[in-house]
Amino acid sequence: MFKHFIRLEWKSFLRSASFGTNLVLKIIMGLAALYFIACFAILGTAVYFILKEEGLEPLSTVNTYLIYYLVGDLVIRFFLQKMPVTNIKPLLTLPIKRNTIVHYSLGKTSISFFNIIHAFFFLPFTVVLLMHDYGFQAVLWHLGMMALIFTNNFINVLLNNKNSVFYPMLIAVVSLGLAQYYHLFTITDYTQPFFQSFYNTNYGFAAPLLLGILVYYFSFAYFKSNLNLDTGLAKKSAEAKTEDYTWLNQFGTLGTFLKNDIKLLRRNKRSRTTVIMSFLFIFYGLLFFTNSIEAYQNPMMQVFAGIFVSGGFLFTFGQFVPSWDSAYYQLMMSQNISYRQYLTSKWWLMVIGTVIATIIASFYLYFGWQTYMLIVVGAIYNIGVNSHLVMLGGAYVKTPIDLTMANKAFGDKQAFNIKTMLISLPKLLVPMLLYALGYYVHSANLGFLLVALAGVLGFALRDKVFTKIEKIYKTEKYATIAAYKQKN
Repeated sequence: MFKHFIRLEWKSFLRSASFGTNLVLKIIMGLAALYFIACFAILGTAVYFILKEEGLEPLSTVNTYLIYYLVGDLVIRFFLQKMPVTNIKPLLTLPIKRNTIVHYSLGKTSISFFNIIHAFFFLPFTVVLLMHDYGFQAVLWHLGMMALIFTNNFINVLLNNKNSVFYPMLIAVVSLGLAQYYHLFTITDYTQPFFQSFYNTNYGFAAPLLLGILVYYFSFAYFKSNLNLDTGLAKKSAEAKTEDYTWLNQFGTLGTFLKNDIKLLRRNKRSRTTVIMSFLFIFYGLLFFTNSIEAYQNPMMQVFAGIFVSGGFLFTFGQFVPSWDSAYYQLMMSQNISYRQYLTSKWWLMVIGTVIATIIASFYLYFGWQTYMLIVVGAIYNIGVNSHLVMLGGAYVKTPIDLTMANKAFGDKQAFNIKTMLISLPKLLVPMLLYALGYYVHSANLGFLLVALAGVLGFALRDKVFTKIEKIYKTEKYATIAAYKQKN
């Protein structure tokens, strides 16, 4: 049965609308994967000798920092790993056991790149340990570590689907991180002996194996319990509420679009998650302005923080215009609506979000007026330039959005292509270079002026830029409609 599933997946892959258009992107992603595999393999081979030269015991030192490695892996998985999707509706009408469907869907996650790449670190490291007389216990340690990697994989499956797992895990990680930062509690004092036990004993590696089996069981039970047309696939109903926002009627068609966008932000999981994430972006600047990280203490990185603090909503919401409306995009395009008014409503929403974020971020005045000026000029650049760039990039993002899903607030790799990558470069590089130019030529004030002038110029050319963007959206209209029809 698994063979038939694989054949169906292969046909779906070849026949998808994105296969031909993103073939170049797939090649680039493959080359990037090879690059990271090579990096992990080199590090896995060299880390033993590097630690030896520093006078450290290699295995014990690696075990000390493995907890950070695993937590970092889990965070990266949550934001970047795409959960495989199986179109189960037609399968439920066929004589196929539900257990088989669930096992296959979960099994697809096991062959993810995020699992395979870790083997290119742990396997060479284990071989080097064996070559230096660490004995067969090194193999047991390796088995234990790979079991933890696959445990992370299935924890991520639950994190992406169950809030009851996500929020406790988030609270635990943040609490332990803060305790470590303020020297209240050192988690490595407890995790290092645990990881070391995989090597020191002949049975320690069984603990992560049992943990992996347990997490897999919970994942299996969750998906099996929801594998029904009348439960897991059914739409939840709720009491209908009306929100008129009549005060927006004075803006005509523009007001109608703004009403729809405000309702979208309030009523759907994915959009609400985006609002929450954009609020958290405001505190991103603390990493830069508290002098806690030495690498961030340079002019270019400072204005980088200013752009992100004020532009969290602009980036997280604007990058998916018009994907937010993918569920009813075909209906919209069949109506006699003005593309200009549609795009203008999105632009105003991003501007309002940027202004609100800048006002909330006024607490950065505690670090000095220059710090807050970085945020203000970043907001001006976001409104004048980046607001146009994110909408321009949105014309080439043809990934439909499921508004009922709260995860993947930053999107996934399907929303990435060469055109959006090239359009993204001026969003950050140009203001960073402008500020650095003014800073080193004269002073920080000249840097502020150059970044702000770029934003003002972009705002002054708004009508001409909107005309160009409108033409691009109309050119991409039918390709976008075809992409939104795709289910895989």
